[in-house]
Formats: sequence, C-alpha cells, structure tokens
Amino acid sequence: MKHALRNSLLPVVTYVGPLTANVITGSVVIERIFGIPGLGKHFVSSVMNRDYTLIMGLALFYGLLLMMARLLTDIAYVVVDPRMKLVSGKVKL
Repeated sequence: MKHALRNSLLPVVTYVGPLTANVITGSVVIERIFGIPGLGKHFVSSVMNRDYTLIMGLALFYGLLLMMARLLTDIAYVVVDPRMKLVSGKVKL
C-alpha cells in the first residue's frame, strides 16, 4: 500500500491542479446562467458597462488564484513523492 499509494497519487495531483483552474473560471458562466450572485456576475456586468478598472482587478484576482492553484500543485508533487526535487533549474527524479 505504501509504495502503490505514492505512485498512484501523482496522476491524481496532476489532474486536480488544472481542474481547480477550470472550476474557478467556469464559475463565471454558471453564475451568469443561473443568476447566482458572486464575482462572476460582477465580472460580466463590468464588461457590459465597460468598467475597465473592475475588469482588470477581477482578471488579476482570477490570475492570482490560478497561479496559487498551480503553485500548490507543484508543492503537492514534492509532498507526495519526495524523490522529485529541483536541482540547478532542472527537475531531478
């Protein structure tokens, strides 16, 4: 179990990282279709009203969320499999 779990978690972590990005950006569409109040609704209304400062601010916020999801995915790689480490700019297995 110990050896199989470590190797089987790597594809799961690889899939969950981009999946969080899809969930975050997909919420904009869901909020608009179903009328759920949230940042997605504000983002779409700011596009319709040409409120450029709010558009840039929300785009920056979504970008930071996506970068944090990717960073946490990379950190999870090392936690799941300690054999993966960065040596002089290259990933060493």
